[in-house]
Amino acid sequence: VQLQASGGGLVQAGGSLRLSCTTSGRTFSSSAMGWFRQAPGKEREFVAGFNWSGSRTAYADSVKGRFTISRDNAKNTVYLQMNSLKPEDTAVYYCGAELYGAAEPTRYKYWGQGTLVTVSS
Repeated sequence: VQLQASGGGLVQAGGSLRLSCTTSGRTFSSSAMGWFRQAPGKEREFVAGFNWSGSRTAYADSVKGRFTISRDNAKNTVYLQMNSLKPEDTAVYYCGAELYGAAEPTRYKYWGQGTLVTVSS
């Protein structure tokens, strides 16, 4: 299973970024997908995710109301729209997938490469 993540960068506090994660159609149609992040010196933490059917979403409390996860079935891509970014959102963001998984897993079985998001104050 291959996951290709993109979209990180440097943004000022209050700004927005959109992350993308693309995989194969076979994986996309049967996998829970979402995002974790890992800040320097901290453990990887759940951010947002879809369950495997795409019918449910879940968000970490710290991003509710600011981040939105969405999916484009035609492109086999999951997006994370991040608005009102804060310096504490600075982290490496990892896209993940789990066959027939839940919307809020403790971890994913498959990971993409991380993409760095830096929010300056």
